[in-house]
Amino acid sequence: MADQKRDYYEVLGVNKSATDDELKKAYRQLAKKYHPDANPDNPKEAEAKFKEVSEAYEVLSDKQKRTMYDQFGHNGPQGFGGGNPGGGYYSYTTSGFDGFDDLGDIFSSFFGGGFGGRSSSRTNPNAAAKGADLRYNMDISFEESYLGVEKEIIINKYDDCSTCHGSKAKPGTKPETCSTCGGTGKITQNISIMGMQMQTAKTCPHCNGEGKIVKEPCPECKGKGKVKKQVKIKVTIPAGIDDNQMVVLRGVGEPGTNGGPKGDLYVVVHVKRHNIFSRNGDHVVCDIPITFTQATLGAEIEIPMVDGKTEKYRIPEGTQTGTKFTLRGKGFKSRNRSWDGDYVFTVVVQTPKKLTSEQRELLVKLANTMNEQPPIKKRGIFG
Repeated sequence: MADQKRDYYEVLGVNKSATDDELKKAYRQLAKKYHPDANPDNPKEAEAKFKEVSEAYEVLSDKQKRTMYDQFGHNGPQGFGGGNPGGGYYSYTTSGFDGFDDLGDIFSSFFGGGFGGRSSSRTNPNAAAKGADLRYNMDISFEESYLGVEKEIIINKYDDCSTCHGSKAKPGTKPETCSTCGGTGKITQNISIMGMQMQTAKTCPHCNGEGKIVKEPCPECKGKGKVKKQVKIKVTIPAGIDDNQMVVLRGVGEPGTNGGPKGDLYVVVHVKRHNIFSRNGDHVVCDIPITFTQATLGAEIEIPMVDGKTEKYRIPEGTQTGTKFTLRGKGFKSRNRSWDGDYVFTVVVQTPKKLTSEQRELLVKLANTMNEQPPIKKRGIFG
């Protein structure tokens, strides 16, 4: 279960502020340490460790996934914690291992060169592949972040061509398998280095690595299979969302290839500052001015709320400026907990700048009855 998983930063042995280079360095060291080929005495435990390390790096090395993980942990909307995060895969062969794309240098560190036998679906140009994810920055008001809001956005993105439906070929025709590479997209060559037989692969120059040849391109998309479109999308922003948090719309990104699913749309929310309210976690924070007499005698005052309404609150007599009061559960809706934040306001006693003669006389009388004296300024310890 997700709550039984170790923290990804703990798995890699780095802190939460680790840079991309620090993540990669830690991952390479652990991948070499736990690769099953390097642990013949205990391959099963090493394989489990290797998968854990690879899963952690796959999430933290991706900026969007790392942000989601930092925000929601393993139980976030990214769906962290599956066996193959983000569509990743782990398989092991006698000559090496299949994994993420940036691990070629780990092969070199084990074996001193590239090996063949890496026959995963990622090397197959005809395999289904997920489309690219998109990002959209949205500005909302403080009130909208408090209440939630539905907004309509317009994005420019690629979509499957409506004429060829993504096949790239003219209607009535279809792409043909490349005769040069046999549809693999790569041409392999055996070479001998220091008496060792090595197998290298390069992109097929005839089909440019696609494995297929389109002899009659679609006239609508010019053989690209995709066309640029302007699309309107409704986005529901949940109540309680904070600045720089994201809303993920699944399947709204770029179209996939060879029947693969569409990518996702990441809507990054930016909350505008408010001239009265601010936010501290899930709490609404603000200053409320009160008069000298209200602070002295006590009073029932009206507190402005974020939703435009007011709440009545009784200020006790003798209230000092800077005193904080709390309205429980009147803050932001929590997205990670079962209870909501509070509304915390600080009273600021306003001293009148101009008084009428009558007001001044009354205050003087009050001061005389209280035998008030100005504060004594103490001398410093050095005289």
